[in-house]
Amino acid sequence: MKTFKVKDIMVPLAEYSTIEEETSLHDAAVMLQDIKRRLMVEPNIHRSLLVVDKESNVVGKLSQLDLIMGLEEGYRRIGDMRKLAHFGYYPKFIRAIIEKNRMWEKPLDEICRKAGRIRVKDIMYTPSKGEYTDADATLDIAIHQLGMGPHHSLLVTKEGRVVGVLRLGDIFDTVHAAIQQCDRQPGQAAA
Repeated sequence: MKTFKVKDIMVPLAEYSTIEEETSLHDAAVMLQDIKRRLMVEPNIHRSLLVVDKESNVVGKLSQLDLIMGLEEGYRRIGDMRKLAHFGYYPKFIRAIIEKNRMWEKPLDEICRKAGRIRVKDIMYTPSKGEYTDADATLDIAIHQLGMGPHHSLLVTKEGRVVGVLRLGDIFDTVHAAIQQCDRQPGQAAA
């Protein structure tokens, strides 16, 4: 994998859907729904949006889950509940937090009001330092970063600016292609 460079496998930024950080959740939902529709005919399309500032610098990511969680203010008070699950807190404990903070008690018809008021920058996921890799890095380094994360993608940088996204699925495709090129050893079962 040392012979492959990240820049050779990444999806260039120009091919990735972006959204401005000041966009409302209403408009973000429309864009994410469009991506979902496109998945039916383009299964290799990305599933989230990259969030950009006024200077077109990538400052975050927005997924369907980020949008849904962003509609409930309680999550912003509590913090990242995904970390709680990662550290072994069980559903019973998490359910108690949800009940204590009275989350999702308001009717769904209030979503329209919230979706127009909340901005993408208020709920986007901000990548950690470990989610960036250099365009000239070798693929083995990127695989290690993904495995240690664990992340499903890395933001690829060149001279301090994001120039693309390296997705786990694209790395898998590269590994799969290499495996298919291997000669089978005698007695090895065919797939």
